[in-house]
Amino acid sequence: MESVLNILPKQIGQQVRQFLEQNPFDLQEIRLRVNQPIEINNGKQVKWLTATYFSPEDAQRFLNKISDFSLYRLEEELRNGYITIQGGHRIGIAGAVIIENKRVKAVHHVSSFNIRIANPQFGVAKPYLSYLVDHTIFNTLIIGPPQAGKTTFLRDLANYCASNTSDRLALKTAIVDERSEICGSINGIPQHLLSPRIDVLDRCPKGEGMMMLIRSMSPEVIIVDEIGSEQDAEAIDEVIHAGVQLISTVHGRSLADINKRPAIQTILEKKIFQRFVILSNKEVTGEVVEICDENGQSLYRKREFIC
Repeated sequence: MESVLNILPKQIGQQVRQFLEQNPFDLQEIRLRVNQPIEINNGKQVKWLTATYFSPEDAQRFLNKISDFSLYRLEEELRNGYITIQGGHRIGIAGAVIIENKRVKAVHHVSSFNIRIANPQFGVAKPYLSYLVDHTIFNTLIIGPPQAGKTTFLRDLANYCASNTSDRLALKTAIVDERSEICGSINGIPQHLLSPRIDVLDRCPKGEGMMMLIRSMSPEVIIVDEIGSEQDAEAIDEVIHAGVQLISTVHGRSLADINKRPAIQTILEKKIFQRFVILSNKEVTGEVVEICDENGQSLYRKREFIC
């Protein structure tokens, strides 16, 4: 958290620090918008800090600071709409977009920043391992809406797979971290992992990355975030046929919800995933409401929920 406060414009950093010292608040995001007060939220509540507004000059200085005064060096990240900073915190950006050949070439005149606070939690998957593990980890798809804790759950499973247990040795675990969100890598070095038996491809497209890992790293488990494209579906086929276990996430609220998406529907029809973990953020972030098998049959249910 200190690394975030230190990069904020001085007066804004002081405002946020003072608020957090005086109020118990599980901070998830700091949102900076030009000519607007400062928004902080915990996923449930929004607070506005109005002592200082975020000026256009603040925006330019802040962008220079988080890019180390080298926007060219971060051109690819800016094109994707975010920058990852020390500590694994991610800063989303919005502003005027430059289009070339029907694709985003760059973002300039940045007017909004969303600082997503990295708060890695470990042990969140432990109560559910009996449903997800036999002699090895089942192919598992974690389903949940935005800010439901999918990446936190995924990261915890990665550490579990790559750690020794009383029943087995640590598995060779590989992660394709397309958006630097699972591991929060800086210069290729993960910030959010505990186990030493994890290899990471940072900022690599998932489909291509899965193939690279199979060819070069002989993984026993591959972990990716947010599947959904046809290319993802094709790569997943290759992973499974190579005898590698797979754990991933997808946006959605239920099995029925994700089955409406053509690429996901293809994967579900092949029964590639043996377990589905459905998360919710209605009560608490990362709440596991149901675990289903490959046939959609409920193995665990916290409360009434249709798979």
